Amino acid sequence: MTRTSPAETPLGDSFHVYDTTLRDGAQREGVTYSATDKLAVARLLDSLGVGFIEGGWPGAMPKDTEFFARAAAGELELRHAALVAFGATRRPGNRAESDPQVRALLDSQAPVVTLVAKSDRRHIERALRTSVAEAAAMVADTVSFLTGEGRRVFLDAEHFFDGYAYDPDCALRVLGAGVEAGADVVVLCDTNGGQLPLGIAKTVAEVVARTGFRVGIHCQDDTACAVANSVAAVQAGASHVQCTANGYGERAGNADLFAVVANLVTKLDMPVLPAAALSELTRVSHALAEIANIAPNAHQAYVGTAAFAHKAGLHASAIKVDPDLYNHIDPVTVGNGMRVLVTEMAGRASIELKGKELGLDLAGQGEAVTRAVRKVKDLEARGWSFEAADASLELLLRGEMSTSDGPRETVSPPFTLDSYRVVLDHRPDGVVISEATVKVHVCGERVIATAEGNGPVHALDAALRKALLPHLPWLESVELIDYKVRILTEQHGTDAVTRVLVESSDGETEWTTVGVHGNIVEASWLALCDALAHKSMRVQALAAH
Repeated sequence: MTRTSPAETPLGDSFHVYDTTLRDGAQREGVTYSATDKLAVARLLDSLGVGFIEGGWPGAMPKDTEFFARAAAGELELRHAALVAFGATRRPGNRAESDPQVRALLDSQAPVVTLVAKSDRRHIERALRTSVAEAAAMVADTVSFLTGEGRRVFLDAEHFFDGYAYDPDCALRVLGAGVEAGADVVVLCDTNGGQLPLGIAKTVAEVVARTGFRVGIHCQDDTACAVANSVAAVQAGASHVQCTANGYGERAGNADLFAVVANLVTKLDMPVLPAAALSELTRVSHALAEIANIAPNAHQAYVGTAAFAHKAGLHASAIKVDPDLYNHIDPVTVGNGMRVLVTEMAGRASIELKGKELGLDLAGQGEAVTRAVRKVKDLEARGWSFEAADASLELLLRGEMSTSDGPRETVSPPFTLDSYRVVLDHRPDGVVISEATVKVHVCGERVIATAEGNGPVHALDAALRKALLPHLPWLESVELIDYKVRILTEQHGTDAVTRVLVESSDGETEWTTVGVHGNIVEASWLALCDALAHKSMRVQALAAH
C-alpha cells in the first residue's frame, strides 16, 4: 500500500496508465460495486499491470471508505499498481488541515491522492460561488498539505477544455497553483465529453508548450471519441492517461482502458504495460464485466467476441489466403481469436474456414462444400441463422461431408420421435402449469414420459429428459443454460416465424443450437434435438478414442 509509482512496467514512472473504474466507472447507470467487488476489481486491474488504481472517494462514500480500510488492513496486495484515493480540495474559506473531506483522504492510507478542482471560471464563480483567486488558493493549500503528509498528488482539472476555451488564463492559473504546491501531474479533463481529437490535441500541445507541466488526460465519451481523444492527447504530449474498464462511466461512458492501451501498444509502439499483459486484455475485460453484472459487449474493439469475426464471403476468401489481409492485428496479441461467421453471405471460403475452426477437414470435399453453401443460404432465407449456433452448423456440415462410400448420414438425435404434446393448465388458484408428454424410441425401446414445467419448453425438456435418462446416462450432466426467442415477422408478412437459440452445457463445454418454425414450441423442439445430437456425437467420438 506504500507504493506511489507503478512497479515493473516498461516505461516506469515516465508514463501512467491510470484506471478509475472503481470511481468514475462506478457512476455508470446500473452498476453497483460492493466493497468486496471493489477488491476483486482492483486485483484484476493490478494483474493487468496498470500503474494506478483509483479506489473511490473515501469519506464521501461509505463503501469506498470500507474498501480503503480493508485494503489498508491487508486484503489488497498490489504487485504493479499504486492505490489512489480521490477527493476534492478544501472548501472555500476553510483550511485544508481542518477540512473533514481532506482528512478522510489521509485516513484512507492511500499513498497517492487525486484532487478534483474546477478550472472553468464559470463553474468557479457560479457553482462554487467564489473567486478565481480563492479557487487557486484552495488547490495550493490542499496540495501543499497532502504532500507535506507524504502523499503523492495528482490534480484533476475539471471542465478544463471548456474552461480553457472560455478563459485560458483562469484555467492555467488553477493548474499552476497545483504544480507550484507540489502536484506531480495536472490532468486535463473533458468532463462534458464534448471535444473532438484535433481540438484535444491542439489544446494539450499548447498547454504543454506554454507551461512545461506534466499533463494527463481524462475523457468522457459523449461524442463517441473518448478513446480517440485520449490517444490524440498522448500524441500531443500527455504522459498520464485515465480510463475505465470497458469504458464504463456515467452518460455515454469514459475512455475504454482496453482500447486505449491496445492502441498505445500496437499502434504507437508504447510498452505501457508489462510485456505479457497485453494478451490478458480480453480475459480481464470479460472478468470485469461479470463483476459489474453487465454482458460483455461483443462488438467492443480488440476484446469483443466479434472484434475479429468475419461474415462476408469476400473477407473469408482473402483470410483463407492470409489472415492478416483483413485483421488489423493478430487477435492473439490481445488474447482474442478470429472467427468466421457462416450466414447467407457465406461462400466456399467461409464454409471451409468455419469447418477448420470446428475441427472438420473439408480438404478435397468440394461437392460437400458446395452443398453446404447452398443449404445454408436456403435455410437463412427461411429465417435460420447460424452465426451464434456453431453446434447446429457443425451438424449440418457433417451431414454434407462425404466418405469413400458416399455421403455420410446426417447426425441425428439419439432417439426418434413418435409424437409430443404440450398443454397448459390454468388452476383455480391462478397458477399456470405446462404439461408435456413425449413418445420416443430410444435404444430399441418405446418410451412414454410426462412432466410439468413453468412453461411449455421447460415442460417439454423435462419430459424428454425423463424418457431418455435411463438409457442415456450422459444426459445427467447436460443442462439448458440459456434460451432466446426472436419473432421474424419480416420473413412472411403477417405470418410470424420464430427462431429459437438454445445454449447447453455439460459442465465442461457449452454449445448453441438453433431451431426455426412458425410454432415456438416446434422451433424449441428442433433446437433441443440438435443440442442432444451434438452432445451424443461428442460422447461417441470420445468413446471411439
